[in-house]
Amino acid sequence: MALALDESKDNDENIDAAGFTFLIDKELNGQGSPFKVDLSYSGFVITSDMDMGGGGECGSCSGSCG
Repeated sequence: MALALDESKDNDENIDAAGFTFLIDKELNGQGSPFKVDLSYSGFVITSDMDMGGGGECGSCSGSCG
C-alpha cells in the first residue's frame, strides 16, 4: 500500500485526521480497516488488518518492508 495525491471519487471515503484528509476506496476500507499511517525515517508506513499475502521474512526490517 502507498500514499499518493488524488482527487476524491464517488467510490472513496473521506477520512479527516489531525488536519489531513485521507481518501480510501470504500471496498478497500471495508477489507482492511482499521488502517494506521505512521511516519518513519524512510517515509510513511501504512498498516492494516488486511492479509496482503506473500508472507515470509525480509531481513532486519521487522516485518514492515513496504
